[in-house]
Amino acid sequence: MTKELPSRQGKHCLEIRYLGAFPVARSQWLAHNAGMAEQAAATRVAPYPIAVIMERVKLADRWATERWETKGVVRDPLPEGGERVIVSDENITQFLFPGITLRLVRAEAEGYYLNITSPHPKVFVLWRMRDERARPELLTLSYNEGTRWADSGENVDGVALPADLLPWIAEFVAEHYQPEPRKKPRYASSKDKGVASRR
Repeated sequence: MTKELPSRQGKHCLEIRYLGAFPVARSQWLAHNAGMAEQAAATRVAPYPIAVIMERVKLADRWATERWETKGVVRDPLPEGGERVIVSDENITQFLFPGITLRLVRAEAEGYYLNITSPHPKVFVLWRMRDERARPELLTLSYNEGTRWADSGENVDGVALPADLLPWIAEFVAEHYQPEPRKKPRYASSKDKGVASRR
């Protein structure tokens, strides 16, 4: 049987019996918040939204009537606007797709490092045909991720990285990636010249 508390202690006394559960709940809450903070630290959003320029070129070819490719990425001039035509002539049409957010994630830090240390850093754009128009679906700054997309058979173009995003990426890489030092070759003995040991 449960012993009732004296009525003179008031209804608030009933809550005291459950305070023992609070330390567990509080520790779980703190752990959850710590995990959220760690996740936030491992993810970073670009300082401004991106717009992707897709280009359609008409072809005089019996096998294909047009060719699509990513022409570039730029700072989005109108983040709230929709896709629109920015260039149109007899043979070329360019479409601007605005409101795209670039994110960095810790799991791709090595790929960012490989990209920004290459001679020509790029933004990799995965696009697919929908409604008879090539539309950008995913963007990455990771060389590794862009390569995986291309190897899986997706349409992927690499276009020039806006120069003002380079310091933002470099800061993230410095926090989350440490390149492995190059290993010196091992030799069978100090007398060997240019013959690496197989041990």
